Amino acid sequence: MKLERLNPGARMSQVVCAGELAFLAGQVPNDLGGDITAQTQEVLAKIDGIMEQLGGSKADLISVQIWLADMEDFSGMNAVWDAWVDPENPPARATGGVALARAGMRVEMIAVARLPG
Repeated sequence: MKLERLNPGARMSQVVCAGELAFLAGQVPNDLGGDITAQTQEVLAKIDGIMEQLGGSKADLISVQIWLADMEDFSGMNAVWDAWVDPENPPARATGGVALARAGMRVEMIAVARLPG
C-alpha cells in the first residue's frame, strides 16, 4: 500500500494517506487565549481546510477523537460541534479529558477520513 505524507516535518506529518484513508494529525488551536468556543471553531476550521486540500469535506470524516483539557468544556465544545457537523454524515466520535501539550490549549482533535474519488 502506497503512503503519501502531506506537510511532513521532523517529528510528524500533518496528514498520512494510506490507500483510501487519510489520517490527520492532532489539530490544535493557534490562539490559546480563546475560550472553548473559539478554540473549537478554530480546530474545526483547520479540519475543513485539510479536507478541502484532500478534495473532500467533513462528510468524508470516518472518525474523530476529541481531547479536552477540562471536561467542564464538554457542553461548550458540543455546541460548536453540533452547529458544524454534517447531520447526514456524522463520523464516529469519542471525547476524553487529558492533559494537553501546552498551557491554555483546551481542545485537540484527531480525525480519520475517506479520500474522495
